[in-house]
Amino acid sequence: MVDVQNLEDHRNIDIQKVGVKGIKYPIIVLDKANDTQHVNAAINMYVNLPHRFKGTHMSRFVEILNEYRGQINIKTFRKILYKMKGKLNAESAHIEISFPYFVEKTAPVSGAKSLMEYQCSFCGENNGKKDDFLVGISVPVTTACPCSKEISDAGAHNQRSTVRVKLKFEKFFWIEDVIRLVEKSASSEIFSLLKRADEKYVTEEAYENPMFVEDVVRTIAEKLNKIPNFTWYSIEAENMESIHNHNAYAYIEKT
Repeated sequence: MVDVQNLEDHRNIDIQKVGVKGIKYPIIVLDKANDTQHVNAAINMYVNLPHRFKGTHMSRFVEILNEYRGQINIKTFRKILYKMKGKLNAESAHIEISFPYFVEKTAPVSGAKSLMEYQCSFCGENNGKKDDFLVGISVPVTTACPCSKEISDAGAHNQRSTVRVKLKFEKFFWIEDVIRLVEKSASSEIFSLLKRADEKYVTEEAYENPMFVEDVVRTIAEKLNKIPNFTWYSIEAENMESIHNHNAYAYIEKT
């Protein structure tokens, strides 16, 4: 049969990214407590397409996923990028994988155990000159407003916040360790299950440790700067404000 994708295109326009998006696929990620964790991921895969070709072979992306089934993790990601370039005769390859990651947490007073979900991502690119790989971790936390506490006769408003960290690194690290670093850099952490004694503890902890979004990103940056393994990072914190009709936001990037 005719290979239509390999037919020549005469418009002389290169395409930087062509591929497949939104592939739902089960993968296995490394878990510090349980060795591995099975998760359902959403995957985007792209390669470049030179101007002379009409199209790329979309089915080959899924073939590569099947080939590495059960082996998609921080340690094998770069191998998959090289495989994409070779199988699709491309000069550059990109992958984006997002997935929920679950960590068992223990409530601070009652000791009640529950699973907490964190949204994570692997993003990689290889174009012969640049070989980049980023791990992204989204961590929900609580922040109490320092200004509100200072000016109020009683109480202080607090809110749920989301901290998103992206990291470049030299050696393998555990996602759980970064989650703990972020959670300990906010007013208080968040739990899936809390008894009344736990709620009292978490509320009072946040009140005694008020933080702006600026404080959160600076505290995390200060801690990451002490870990040589992380060669680059970006940190963003967003407060879903409880008394304002807007969100508060701060961003830091290591340059």
